[in-house]
Amino acid sequence: MKLVCFVVALGIGVVIGNSPALAQGKVTNVTGAWETGTPDNRSTMICSDQFFSVAIYDLTNKKFIGTYGGSYRLEGNGYAAKIEFHTLNPEVVGSELRGSLTLRGGNLVIETDGAQTSWKRVDDGKPGKLAGAWLITGRMRNGEMSKMTPGARRTMKILSGTRFQWIAYNVETREFSGTGGGTYTTKNGKYTENIEFFSRDNSRVGASLTFDYSLENGAWRHKGLSSKGDPIDEVWTKREQIGL
Repeated sequence: MKLVCFVVALGIGVVIGNSPALAQGKVTNVTGAWETGTPDNRSTMICSDQFFSVAIYDLTNKKFIGTYGGSYRLEGNGYAAKIEFHTLNPEVVGSELRGSLTLRGGNLVIETDGAQTSWKRVDDGKPGKLAGAWLITGRMRNGEMSKMTPGARRTMKILSGTRFQWIAYNVETREFSGTGGGTYTTKNGKYTENIEFFSRDNSRVGASLTFDYSLENGAWRHKGLSSKGDPIDEVWTKREQIGL
């Protein structure tokens, strides 16, 4: 596949408010979730302030197709994105790709070399309380919290107001270990994931998992049972705090 296909698909989102005055104009803010395609070939994009991920999957047949993402910055009427993981074309990991952005009829249109992709806004980063990009920094082992220092090997979880995706990957070797995602809610100290795609085992698609969660000094404490039924007690930290 040509690089242009990936540049077009990157589609970093723009916050589109409900006011008609925001129907057109310059990109000034990026946050939330976006989607394009059909149920059997859906692309879902999640954008935090500095990071993004795109997942492509067949919801109808519970098939994972691919994922890519990394960091980005806005530049005038476009964006520059540095790719950290890409299952469809690992060779672009480490590359910086660029594209242009416009708003048309409430949709975000990405155009590169004459090719276009239109994205519909799903949410603007609300109402979930965990919106942002997080890296795992601690895991309970043998009754003690073991600290983890993210480096080239990373497990990231990125959330909008209603959607989530986790990705395990290595930026140096370009190795991809797995991903999963879907929708989520946060209510009364409970964090619930509704799984729409899972790269390792599609039998998990359709499952809902509920965890205890709390925010402690800016860190996310995550406790419960995994999709395999194993106990989980983890600490996640915002990427901006880590500096990666």
